[in-house]
Amino acid sequence: MEMKSINLTDFISLSEGPTAAHFAGSNNLFSYLGPSLNTWLTALLAQMNVTADPLCNSFVPASATVLGPVFIEENVSIEPGAYIKGPCYIGAGTEIRHTAYIRGQTYIGKNCVVGHATEVKSSVFFDGAKAGHFAYVGDSILGQNVNLGAGTKLANLSLKGTEVFYLDPHTKKKTSSGLRKFGGILGDNVQTGCNSVISPGSLLLPNTAIYPCAHFRGTLSEGVFR
Repeated sequence: MEMKSINLTDFISLSEGPTAAHFAGSNNLFSYLGPSLNTWLTALLAQMNVTADPLCNSFVPASATVLGPVFIEENVSIEPGAYIKGPCYIGAGTEIRHTAYIRGQTYIGKNCVVGHATEVKSSVFFDGAKAGHFAYVGDSILGQNVNLGAGTKLANLSLKGTEVFYLDPHTKKKTSSGLRKFGGILGDNVQTGCNSVISPGSLLLPNTAIYPCAHFRGTLSEGVFR
């Protein structure tokens, strides 16, 4: 019996734009994170003539910090106290709110929210993804219209600091991601309740939800609330 592979398209409906060609190109979910994310993002920024210094097409308050290779589209709202360190791409209509902290290779699509006291590190936000309040998103992918409740944490490093494993949704077997740091992949329209914690290596298929104050580790089938 042929083994079915896991594709990013099992989680996210890819649309036209900077992400479409790149993210449709591999059956290996985990080739989109870590060094591969950095390579793609660096090339994307170079296409925008961004190699070392920021290129900001939206107003940046004096009290906000933007460092390194960062491209910011038009109509991005950046509030006072935000800190953005590249390589980073931020799409039109996105809100970067007060004291948001964005670092490492990070792609944030259109109409997203990185909220107050939210930290994002080495992650991808597809269009409409929101982490509005006190969240941590590390080495993760958020699909379209994902909404993280206040205080949601996507942990990216196991307590032992070893390679992160995940539960394959097809075989139900524990499988290596090949990554030491990997948080989670959240499909389109996933929601998390306030103060929920998602352990490293978690896969949440589309239209799922994690209840408030819950801890989740594993793989959640499409449409399930846990």
